[in-house]
Amino acid sequence: MNPSPLQLVGAALFALAIVHTFSTKLFEHLAHVRPAHAGLWHLLGEVEAVFGFWAIVLIVFMGFAVGKDEAVAYLDSRNYTEPMFVFAIMVMAASKPVLLFTSSTVRRVAGFIPLAQPVAVYFTIMAVVPLLGSFITEPAAMTVAALMLRALYYSKGISSKLMYVTIGTLFVNISIGGTLTNFAAPPVLMVATTWNWDSGFMLSHFGWKSVLAVFINAAGATLIFHKELRQVPLTAPRSEAGIPALMVGMHLLLLFLIVAFAHHPPVFLGVFLLFMGIASAYPQFQDRLILREGLMVAFFLTGLVVLGGQQSWWLQPILTQMNATSIFFGATALTAITDNAALTYLGSLVEGLSDEFKYALVAGAVTGGGLTVIANAPNPAG
Repeated sequence: MNPSPLQLVGAALFALAIVHTFSTKLFEHLAHVRPAHAGLWHLLGEVEAVFGFWAIVLIVFMGFAVGKDEAVAYLDSRNYTEPMFVFAIMVMAASKPVLLFTSSTVRRVAGFIPLAQPVAVYFTIMAVVPLLGSFITEPAAMTVAALMLRALYYSKGISSKLMYVTIGTLFVNISIGGTLTNFAAPPVLMVATTWNWDSGFMLSHFGWKSVLAVFINAAGATLIFHKELRQVPLTAPRSEAGIPALMVGMHLLLLFLIVAFAHHPPVFLGVFLLFMGIASAYPQFQDRLILREGLMVAFFLTGLVVLGGQQSWWLQPILTQMNATSIFFGATALTAITDNAALTYLGSLVEGLSDEFKYALVAGAVTGGGLTVIANAPNPAG
């Protein structure tokens, strides 16, 4: 490895961003003790702002070190489709008609489980919704599951232990639950075309194992906390009666179109603008749209894209020096400090990899998708 000074700075800023991610409480404390700049400290205390902030530092440094044109050219060379898509799908999946439809469906499914309603609904959210991520994409599944858990459980004063187990299990289940198809999980999407992995391949090699793992994880969390879950007073579901079926159907159609054209920003952003127009025209059928939250997550992912582009000089040699067994554990560990999609993308650039190596790389990347907030693209939304 012979990194350039710019690459070394990029790696150093990436490391600082990771440390910053785990230090956000310090900035929240500074906001209280130094109120003169409380707004700035609160911003730096937002997990979603971390990588975007350090990406700005990198670009400013590049501007002084190699010139404005080179810095702008580097920005232009990055692919921002994923951050734009995550923003659009988050806002739409959290719209009132989509959320009520999903909540109603989850309750109906939970009704077939012979457990107390709070326990059955919890298990259904943790087991079924992540698997839907293989069809509606992982960011949409994460948004729906997280909003339902917040409304039904986190807002009811549940214990910190249950909160942490829930979000950890959800992150893992979303990461592995999107592997039934070849288009819904970002780390799979990065290699599917290059390695000719279609949805049939994903289902036969990954999907059925993911289903088993998701159900085992959800059952484990439910079993450990079933006594506490039984005591949670579930609120009566909000009725969909006030929302015309045509409006619900229109939202679901627009959601489908965004998913279908997930790799074509001009199309899915056009669909998103149409959704915004409908939401503005019929505000009586909407709650507050999560535009700020969606933008913050997109900012986070954009920062990860910009900073991540300077990490291939040390990541790729590490990957290529491993065998099929060590790459599984190596990819799982590396995913904790870098987006798993970036990891599999680097692997897709290497020629002559064995089928075992390819499988182990992707399996490790999705397995480690719940380790940290930055491990999997949908995690900041959760």
